[in-house]
Amino acid sequence: MGQEAMKHPLGHLIRQSPPFDADHIPDDSWMKDKVVVITGGASGFGLGMFKRWAAAGAVVKRSTALSEAIVVQRDLSRLEESASDRHADPSPTLVVADINVAKGDQLVRDVRRATGNPNLHFIHCDVTDWPSQVSLFRETAKLSPHGGIDTVVANAGIGAGKKSFEEPSDLDLANPPPPDISILDVNLKGIVYTSYLALWYLPRNPGSSPADPNCVPIQTNRDRHLLLIGSIAGLMAIPGATLYGASKHAVVGLYRNLRASSFMHGVRVNLICPYFVETPLLTAQTRAILAGGVLGKEEDVVEAATRFAADPRVVGRAVGVNPKLKVKQDVGGEWSLVEGEDQDAEQRAIWEVYLHDFEDADVFQRRIITLINRATEIRGWVGWAQDMVRALAYGLRSLWA
Repeated sequence: MGQEAMKHPLGHLIRQSPPFDADHIPDDSWMKDKVVVITGGASGFGLGMFKRWAAAGAVVKRSTALSEAIVVQRDLSRLEESASDRHADPSPTLVVADINVAKGDQLVRDVRRATGNPNLHFIHCDVTDWPSQVSLFRETAKLSPHGGIDTVVANAGIGAGKKSFEEPSDLDLANPPPPDISILDVNLKGIVYTSYLALWYLPRNPGSSPADPNCVPIQTNRDRHLLLIGSIAGLMAIPGATLYGASKHAVVGLYRNLRASSFMHGVRVNLICPYFVETPLLTAQTRAILAGGVLGKEEDVVEAATRFAADPRVVGRAVGVNPKLKVKQDVGGEWSLVEGEDQDAEQRAIWEVYLHDFEDADVFQRRIITLINRATEIRGWVGWAQDMVRALAYGLRSLWA
């Protein structure tokens, strides 16, 4: 076999962490004092993340586009109990951003009343609108106790529309209408806007360091983390949901490219691809198709997100969150479904995907990544000093604003 056909492991060059450990449970207290941006946070996964991380003492910001009604009264007792345990810690600053002013304002009132934390705010935001997202990030930096942002969760999304892309209509009219691509505006353009802003703010987070799989979590007070929320539709075809699937495949593509350059921008990029889960995005038609089948659970998605957000050692990893099933692994590494009692079986919902991308890379990837890595090393301490000056200047501007 010639050199050009040889394969080369690159995980160490892009600073990718070891495979995701589905059995490891991180300490929620690692989220304490973090400033977190969650787009699409008024319902579903975002709401679940918000409540759990707020209970852990996170500084959380929630944003959404086109979100539906939420019920915030449930589980508030959990926040009330945790509030009594945080008396020795600085109160978290939570900024809720949503396209629906009434619901966002009510959410702030409810959580403020449940936790006794007065440092809760609401900001209107539409993720499909660039100035709205710019304003969102700027306002969050101003409200942040340390002037920066630790984690950005790009979660905002909408489900497939009622009209099928495969059934064009009215194209025989004098002025035929274009297809409805609003789903691309939210699921793709919105997440690109969020990621673009994240790649500006995260490296400038005062007191943070470039992503490092070998860091010590309890000693890593500041973070640089971009967590993308995709879908099972980004890993496989979903018949009849063409544009939805296209948008989610694009999210996977965004992740696979950004994680390959973590060593350049210092941001750790991770991805979660949930299966069909009981959320407002699950349409009546989809529910009918899945009737009698098994659905995933929101809490498993929140658990996966918490493991990513709380542990700064996890860099460049992706997981699929499926229905929790009883499974068993044989000596050859294959998994099988277990029915009945089996002491060697385990309940599992979180599975790693795109595990071997950089363990089996071709010579082109090796060469380009090695060259860019070398350029970063040459920039060295001078480049680091320049970045620190910019970060300091940014922090001072935030104080003066």
